[in-house]
Amino acid sequence: MPVNSIPWVVARVPALLPQAVMYFMIIWVAMPALAQQPLTLSRAVDQALHNYPAIRVSQEQINAASASIRLARTAYLPKVDATAQVDRGTRNNVFGMIMPQSTLPSISGPVIGTNNFGSVWGSGIGVLVSWEPFDFGLRNANVAVADATKAQSEASLRRAQFEVAVNTADSYLTLVASEEAIKAAQAGVDRAAALGKIIAAQVDAQLRPGADQSRAEAELAAARTQLFQTQQAADVARATLAQFAGGEPGQLALQPGKLLQVPPDASPLAGTTANPLAQEQAAAVEQAQAQLRVLERSYFPKFYLQGAAYARGSGAEINGGRLGGLNGLAPNTQNYGVGFSMTFPVADLPSLRAREAAQGASIRAQKARSEQLALELRAQWNRAVANLGGARRIAANLPVQVAAARTAVQQATARYQAGLGNFSEVAEAQRLLTQAEIDESLSKLSVWRGLLAVATAAGDIQPFIAETVAK
Repeated sequence: MPVNSIPWVVARVPALLPQAVMYFMIIWVAMPALAQQPLTLSRAVDQALHNYPAIRVSQEQINAASASIRLARTAYLPKVDATAQVDRGTRNNVFGMIMPQSTLPSISGPVIGTNNFGSVWGSGIGVLVSWEPFDFGLRNANVAVADATKAQSEASLRRAQFEVAVNTADSYLTLVASEEAIKAAQAGVDRAAALGKIIAAQVDAQLRPGADQSRAEAELAAARTQLFQTQQAADVARATLAQFAGGEPGQLALQPGKLLQVPPDASPLAGTTANPLAQEQAAAVEQAQAQLRVLERSYFPKFYLQGAAYARGSGAEINGGRLGGLNGLAPNTQNYGVGFSMTFPVADLPSLRAREAAQGASIRAQKARSEQLALELRAQWNRAVANLGGARRIAANLPVQVAAARTAVQQATARYQAGLGNFSEVAEAQRLLTQAEIDESLSKLSVWRGLLAVATAAGDIQPFIAETVAK
């Protein structure tokens, strides 16, 4: 910045300061509004699927299963073992056999017929390459097990996502229903308070007995208690929704969309085979069958194509003498060789047969669970359809009940003001109206809850979520 422009900037500070303060205040006021956007059902489900820890657990299980597939495929690669060692030890050797073991070090060379503690240097370095040219399908079966395990993990992820989405949607509907119940309960409190003021004025004018005022106060207290109960239920529902969707319960502002309207009547599509629970169980059956195929291919010979190259050094001579100095530290005698070997676990057949029998029983148990789950899902779908039909009939009837209850309140109030009725009739009519309004507000959500139950049994709630979006 040029030096001669500094006085101009300083002179403009008083004029620019109010504008800067105004812009800051606008941003400060707008930031909470931007941060607290209304939460739709679709966005609540998306946030739950993105943030809920159970989803991340299942995703990491898939990552572990993918690593297991890569591990199983490494069995096709040759096995390469390399070794190198330097030692200082005695050179006494004896004739005779010793059983295979891992404790006594082996020694090579002739038997020199002496037994002394003179030691020499020794060294060795070598590499052994082993490869199975064929395995009768065992490695491929192990890869299939890893693939089946990954498929089951992916099915578990879809099941976890489905359950989180269903629980989030159910929590959202519960909170919307609680907020609608609060509105109806508040209307009941307002009616009771207005009636109480009228009765208090009439009692003061000695037109009504004091017992009516006491009864009006009791009715107002009962209406407030009902309001507090609905508010308590809403707070609990808000906390439950915040558990899935994230954020603080007090910051959740809902945008119900079409949830406050009765959804159009449509025949639900039958079928539960797409349910993630059924798919996860089918994946468990496939994994058990893949494990059985591994056992069926285990009782075969193992063939290895091998190649070895090594070099050794020793400070011992054939005649029993010792070379001094550092002789033996460097490998100076080389050998190499190739070969073809076979091993066969002859005595493993009884244990393998027992393991196959156990695995076969496990497969039959998994299939039985699949059949049981199919029955349960079908029964769940039938119950959901029945509840949905009942909810629609109730929702269609409740407007008639509310209209009749309002007429009853008007008539009871008119009779009471004309001196032809008592306060009990008015109080009872107001209670019936409040309950009818609460039932009417909940009936619409009951239909949506019925649709959610049908979609849950079918295994796909995305069409249900799309239906809730206001158009």
